[in-house]
Amino acid sequence: MDGSFHSSGLLVVLEGIDGSGKSTLARALAGALNARGWPDVVVTREPTDGPFGREIRAIAARGRANVTKEHEYRLFQDDRRAHVEAVVRPALARGAVVIQDRSYFSTLVYQGERGLDPAVMRTESEQIAPRPDLLFVIDVPVEVAMARIRSTRAATDDFERQESLTRVRRRFLGFEEAHIVDGTRPPEEVLALVLDVILARARAEPHGSR
Repeated sequence: MDGSFHSSGLLVVLEGIDGSGKSTLARALAGALNARGWPDVVVTREPTDGPFGREIRAIAARGRANVTKEHEYRLFQDDRRAHVEAVVRPALARGAVVIQDRSYFSTLVYQGERGLDPAVMRTESEQIAPRPDLLFVIDVPVEVAMARIRSTRAATDDFERQESLTRVRRRFLGFEEAHIVDGTRPPEEVLALVLDVILARARAEPHGSR
C-alpha cells in the first residue's frame, strides 16, 4: 500500500523543531475547524502514547548512548504502523480532518541526523503512512525555540542543543512540499494563516468527496 491510500478525509501534518508552537497550533486548529462546522476533527501526534511511543520518549529522556540508530528507527516505524491502523486510517476513511503533530517527516529529519538515509526511510515510511494532504513547517529561530523549551521543562533532549537544533531546522526547511509558516508571529496570526490554507484546500477538493 503506498502513501496515497486515503480517499475521503483530509490529513494535515504540522512539523518543526521543538519549541516551534506546533502542538498549541494543532489544538487551536481543531477548535477553529469545529467552529466552522467541521464536527469530526481528530488531533493526534507521533510518537504516540502507545507502548512504542512510550519507549521512544524514555530513550529521549535518558539519552541515546546505548541505543542504536537502527533500533530507534524501528521503534518509530512500529509506533507509526500501529498509529495509522488504529487512528489515522479509520479517521480518514470516515471523512474526518486529521491534524497530526509530527509524522514521518520528523523521522527523516532526526534519524537522518543520526546517519540513516532519508531517501530509504521515506520510501519505507510511505509504505506505512499516508502522505499528508497539507504539510506545514512551523519555523522559528533556534534561539526562540530554546527559550521556549527552557521555559517549559528543565531536561532537554539530545536534539535540543543549539548546534543540533540548527541542523534539524535546516532539514525541516528543505521539504519542498511544505508550507513554511513564521512561528514567531502572534499565535492568532499563525492560526489564521494555516487555517486559510486548509479551508482553501477543502474548497478546491470538497471534504468527504474523495
